[in-house]
Amino acid sequence: MSMNGLVDTIQQRGPLMIGDRGFSLIEGMIAGAILAVGLLGISGMQAMTFSRNVDANELTRVTTLATDIMDRIHFNRRNVIAYNGIDTSVACTINATTQPMARGDCDQWRALLSSTFAANLTGLRGQVAVTVTGPTVPPLNQNLVVLTMTWTGTTGANKTARPRQIILRSVVAPE
Repeated sequence: MSMNGLVDTIQQRGPLMIGDRGFSLIEGMIAGAILAVGLLGISGMQAMTFSRNVDANELTRVTTLATDIMDRIHFNRRNVIAYNGIDTSVACTINATTQPMARGDCDQWRALLSSTFAANLTGLRGQVAVTVTGPTVPPLNQNLVVLTMTWTGTTGANKTARPRQIILRSVVAPE
């Protein structure tokens, strides 16, 4: 190819257009900044999700422990009042001679609250209060059972302790 042929080829292509130069430095920096903000947002959401997951795990385990004793109370509905005053931070005070089922339920529930299922639930405590409710004339023998579970929960990677509580209420009537 001669020199004239090369010059002819360059002239046919014409001068470069302004829009044909590719990315400029400023466009690349803006794209990088947008990407960085997006990645920071994603990492922040991941940390928050982990924290909520820890809370949900604790709440699920405590609710399972609470429903265990509530199911036992419903099963022994004729002797509901015997469960009044249960506090897992002290020994069971239910008379084992007159109320063997309620005493056994209390002992088993206390053991469950100190088992490996309740691990990492610092200061877990369960309290049961039973009060007679409903009309007295005619007597319906309904009892309101209030179950309170308290513990010190943790959240996130830094393990910040904070008090937590759930309360279950149920009306129990004899069959």
